[in-house]
Amino acid sequence: MGSIGWYIFRTTFGAFLIVLGSLTPIIWVTQALRDIDLMTTQGQSALVFIGITSLLIPVLVLMIAPIALFIAVAHVLNKLGSDSEIIIMNAAGMSPWRIFRAFMAVALVVSLIVAVIGAYVSPKSLRMLREWMAQARTNLIANIIQPGRFTKVEGGLTFHIRERLPNGVLAGIVVDDVRQPKERITIIAEQGEVHEKEGNTFLILANGNIQRQEAGQRDPTIVLFEQYAIDMSRFSISSQRITYTAREQYLWQLAFPDFSDPLIREGPAHFRVEFHDRIAAMLYPLAFVVIIYAYFGAPQTNRQSRTLSFMTALMAVTVLRLIGFASSAFGFSIPSLLALQYVALIVVMCSGLYAISRAIIIEPPALVTKAAASITQLFARRLAQT
Repeated sequence: MGSIGWYIFRTTFGAFLIVLGSLTPIIWVTQALRDIDLMTTQGQSALVFIGITSLLIPVLVLMIAPIALFIAVAHVLNKLGSDSEIIIMNAAGMSPWRIFRAFMAVALVVSLIVAVIGAYVSPKSLRMLREWMAQARTNLIANIIQPGRFTKVEGGLTFHIRERLPNGVLAGIVVDDVRQPKERITIIAEQGEVHEKEGNTFLILANGNIQRQEAGQRDPTIVLFEQYAIDMSRFSISSQRITYTAREQYLWQLAFPDFSDPLIREGPAHFRVEFHDRIAAMLYPLAFVVIIYAYFGAPQTNRQSRTLSFMTALMAVTVLRLIGFASSAFGFSIPSLLALQYVALIVVMCSGLYAISRAIIIEPPALVTKAAASITQLFARRLAQT
């Protein structure tokens, strides 16, 4: 690429990392707050909370990376234009296409990152998130059940303890089980202890009673006990069969789905749409760079024109992305519409590459220019009056 190409590559890729590193934590915080109940109601530590919610970062990067690249390229092009570097390069005989190759190299690197994240890292992190969340929610005694609270473990099963004693003994235990529609079981014990044996967790209760209330019966059956064991391992993730959704499937699993999986048989459209979404995600960084360079890469000295060019490019990127969302949304019921996003990407990239190769300056529509000028004059008059 030469020294100028490497300079543009380093500057653009560095700006991309800065923008990505700035946007990702902000959006991650908004997503992490949705699982704040892990700390507030289920007693998880801050370390566990951060560890679990951090698994969302690859998914966020998958969505943010093309936008971050668009902002980074726009920033670098604006810097090169403001410092008249693009004009100097053009005057020295360097064609816009040669400058564009450095930006396209960055786009290819970002597309490769998006491809790796979409094919393996994102589904892997979502699988880990599902397993870790399930383990956190089913690790009843150590994490979820908090003194003084009635904690619903699953539909119809509620635990309560009065306090935790210093020696690890639980005092004042109540277990209410209404999962069976014809029978309600309530267990009350003075105290209990957790024991691990051969990978299984048991809650050993002492000095209590079991009340069984059958449907249609007025009086419950009460059984007193000195010691009673509850197998807690049946609430563990290891005892449950995990069915992974379309977003949690690796790319090759989406390309060659296992139709013996009941989830795939029941909803093949979700897997088909997810596959095309991940393929299209690899192309958006390339398309965004072509758009912003076609509008913003030509030598210009008018600051207002560059601002309008950026706004027009932003509108083009927004429309392109909305077409992708619409294609996926309607693709559930009409599979042929999934091709719409590919058509839009190809048309945009071919048009942009043609304009770049011919050094065509794409200016904002006259209507947009006049509207911007009118708004600017209006604000200027208002400020003058004040």
